[in-house]
Amino acid sequence: MKPRDLSDHVAYEAGRGIEEVARELGRDPSEFVKLASNENPHGPSPAAAVAIREAASSASSYPKAAHADLTAALADRWGVDEEQIWLANGGDGAIDYLSRATLEPGETALVPTPGFAYYGMSSRFHHGGVREYALEREDDFAQTAETVRSAYDGDRLVYLTSPHNPTGSTIPLEEIAALADATDDETLLVVDEAYGEFADRDSAVSLLEGRNGFDSRDDVAVLRTFSKAYGLAGVRLGYAVAPEEWADAYARVNTPFAASELACRAGLAAIEDDEHVERTVETVRESRASMCEEIDAHVWDSEGNFVLVDVGDATAVAEEMQERGVIVRDCTSFGLPGCVRITCGTEAETERAVETINDVLADRDEPAAVDADESADTEVPDT
Repeated sequence: MKPRDLSDHVAYEAGRGIEEVARELGRDPSEFVKLASNENPHGPSPAAAVAIREAASSASSYPKAAHADLTAALADRWGVDEEQIWLANGGDGAIDYLSRATLEPGETALVPTPGFAYYGMSSRFHHGGVREYALEREDDFAQTAETVRSAYDGDRLVYLTSPHNPTGSTIPLEEIAALADATDDETLLVVDEAYGEFADRDSAVSLLEGRNGFDSRDDVAVLRTFSKAYGLAGVRLGYAVAPEEWADAYARVNTPFAASELACRAGLAAIEDDEHVERTVETVRESRASMCEEIDAHVWDSEGNFVLVDVGDATAVAEEMQERGVIVRDCTSFGLPGCVRITCGTEAETERAVETINDVLADRDEPAAVDADESADTEVPDT
C-alpha cells in the first residue's frame, strides 16, 4: 500500500537552526547567531513564559476553558464576535481551516511568488489547485490590486501577505478593498498579517468590520500569529479573523481543541504584555534601519522583522556567512537565488550580521591573489 499521489506536493523548507549547523560543522553552538527564521530576538514574552510554567501541571486536561478564554480575549482586542476568531496550531493551522471551509476539489488558490510556500501546500492538501501572481523585483516587489487582478481567474482563495515574506513590502487597505471589489462574490481574500505588529499601518480587520471609512465585507479574512512579535514560535499558536457570516464554519472544520492548553495560557499572558511587544518592535525598527544604512549591497525597504538583501549568489554568501557564525536565509527556495533574508536581531546581533555580510561581499569582490612562484615564472613583455 502507498499514500495517494503526492508528486505535486513540495516539502516546506525551514530556516536552519543553530544546533543543526553546529553539528554539521563540528563546532560549538555558542559560536553562532541565528538570523534565518524571523524569530523574536528577545525570546518569548516573560509573562507567557511564567504562564507556561504555571500551566504545566494542568497539561493533562483538554484546553476547553483556556481555548474559550483566549478566543474571548482576542475577540475583545479586535472588536469582533467570538465566533470570528479561529484559533489554530500556528498560522499554518489557520490556513488549513480556511482551505477546508472554502475549497471544493479542483478549485484554486491564487498565491504570490515569491511567497510563503504553505499557501499552496494547504490548497493541494485539500485537493485544490494553485495558481500564482508575481511580485516583480524590478518594481521592488510592490503589491497592488492590479498586480493581483491581472492574474486572477475566478480563484476561490486569493492570498495577500502584508508585510510580505521575504520582501517586507505591504499592500494598502485601499488596494485590498479595490481587489475585493474586482473579484467574484465567492472569492475569499486572505490577508496574512503574521508580521503586522512591525508595520506602521492598520490591520485589514478594518475591512471586515467596516471601520476607518470602509464598508464591512464578508469576503476578507485576516491571519495573525503569536510566533513573531510575541516570541511564541515554539508553542505554535495562530488564528484567523473570519467574516461574521462564517460564524458556524469553524466548529465544522477545526480539529478538536485546535490550540493546546500551554499555547492558550501563553497567548493569554502574551497579549497583555505590551511592554515586551513594544520593546520587540523598537528593536526591529532600529535593526532594520542599521542594516539598510550599513550593508554594502542593495537592501529593500521592509516593514517586517527582516530585510532582503541583494548579494548576487545567495547560496555562496549564506554558506560563507554560516562558516563565519551568522546563519541567514538563502532565498533560493523563494525563487530569489540572488538574495538572502536577514532577521532583525539585537544591537549586537545586528552589528555582527552587518560586519559579516560586508566582509563576505568584500572578499568575493577581491581579485584572486596570484601565486608567487607563478608570478616569478611569468614573462614580462618588452616595453
